[in-house]
Amino acid sequence: MELAIVLGITVFILIYRGTVNADDMYKENKEFINLIKEKDYDFYAQAKYGSDVDVDALFLKRLKTSGIVFIICLAFVLFNFSWINLIIGVLVAGVIFKSDYTNLKSYYKRNLIRIDQLLPYYLKSIEVLAQHYTIPVAISRSINTAPDVFQDGLKKLIERIDSGDSTIEPYLDFAREYPVRDSMRMMRLLYRLSIGSQENKQEQLLVFSKSVSSLQNKAREKMYAGRLKKMENKTLVMLLVTGGGTMVVIVLAMAMTVFGGN
Repeated sequence: MELAIVLGITVFILIYRGTVNADDMYKENKEFINLIKEKDYDFYAQAKYGSDVDVDALFLKRLKTSGIVFIICLAFVLFNFSWINLIIGVLVAGVIFKSDYTNLKSYYKRNLIRIDQLLPYYLKSIEVLAQHYTIPVAISRSINTAPDVFQDGLKKLIERIDSGDSTIEPYLDFAREYPVRDSMRMMRLLYRLSIGSQENKQEQLLVFSKSVSSLQNKAREKMYAGRLKKMENKTLVMLLVTGGGTMVVIVLAMAMTVFGGN
């Protein structure tokens, strides 16, 4: 075991000094190393940093960070070896390794809440533009003024339509990229509106408008409910602090009375 620890520290020193190239090691053993990578890691990384992010470089940096922590733990274990210390070292390195993935996943979930609130208002702008343009043109004209979070997805959607894809898939893929409440249903409505005849356009726009208005109402209700919950939590904390402070004062007063009387 001590030999394995020394070997691990030696490998770390060689990588740190550049004698061994970590990038080359990763590329040569990528298939095996990626067995420990979460299946949805690439998706969450691209959701946070954009589709152009080098996921392999990001994952390699994650491996290096957790590896450094593990080697430091091994160094301590070498001077005071026990199985408990070794297990603690492995657990610490594991937590560091997982923390990056957890942060990416948490960011994605927080982003979905934001998307859920922004989508109805973006669709409202499409509804206004659709009064004068076809749906693809309306979407194309909306990109520059759309919320930043939607712009990459909208560009992909328009590129696929311009390349000749007249199916519903570009619209559904946009909904899959932003899987919030009713996004799939709204994109289906938008697609039907894009292939509908001019005679039925106003009728279809009316259906779309009602759906958008309903989404806006739900978004407002959710926003107000969130604010109310925050206020309730703050009130609860204030009551607990006030009540706790009062109890401490009462206990101190009783203690001073008892000990003062003696």
